[in-house]
Amino acid sequence: MDYGRVTYVGGGNMARALAGGMLAAGYESSLISVSEPLEGHRLSLARDLPGAAIFERNEDAVRDADCVILAVKPQILADVCKPLAPLLQATRPLVISIVAGVRARDIETWLGGNLSVVRIMPNQPALLRLGISGLYANEHTSDEQRRVATGIIATTGPVVRVNSEADIDTITAVSGTGPAYFYLLVDMLVNVAVELGLGHDDAKTLVLETARGAGEMAEQSGETMDSLIARVRSPGGTTAAAFDHLDGTEFRDIFTAAVVAARDRAAELADMAHEAGKD
Repeated sequence: MDYGRVTYVGGGNMARALAGGMLAAGYESSLISVSEPLEGHRLSLARDLPGAAIFERNEDAVRDADCVILAVKPQILADVCKPLAPLLQATRPLVISIVAGVRARDIETWLGGNLSVVRIMPNQPALLRLGISGLYANEHTSDEQRRVATGIIATTGPVVRVNSEADIDTITAVSGTGPAYFYLLVDMLVNVAVELGLGHDDAKTLVLETARGAGEMAEQSGETMDSLIARVRSPGGTTAAAFDHLDGTEFRDIFTAAVVAARDRAAELADMAHEAGKD
């Protein structure tokens, strides 16, 4: 693989996950650099990413980069990008943003315009290289640059490429926020099992292993979810009793509304970042 020199602006958990994924996939560590303002974090980055170059100043880190990955908090992204504009206009790297809620056109504007910008929406399991990410590329991005961006992000899990940036908001609501939905369901099942008399450790083991097995069944069986449910939901049985109760509530509508609310909030945050980034 050859992605050129890759620089991470920001050394937080997701940047570490992506850089670590690149190293695990065999990428040459000397081609990776990270900028991080906090000394303690720089020391831990040097331990976690042996051979990578760790910088305090963003300008020093991106100077020779072929690919710049923005990995800072949304509220400071404009302030991070604007000082880098003259340098990146001269070097013209591929820019990848893993910053939630900031649109590609705003990033491009803050960096001086006419740059290849790819937005990535990863999720938390990327920290274990079990993530999935959505990818959107702006009109300045070549097919080769899309390949590079996909290759880098795929070191932490599969990548779903979309042609509309609005779809990134939906991906944010479904898979970016998605782990929290499952954590909530796990927590609810564990708690009710404990209330019904099981020990907490046994309840947690039962729920987590059930979740793991159900996920594998859903992926490997090739069946629809309705079909898999029907195979568990015997007429007059325990699953039927549970689903008859759920179907008598507004459970599905409530959950759908929650996901839509997350999608809408992602769009609102993008609008806020746009306004905050104006001079």
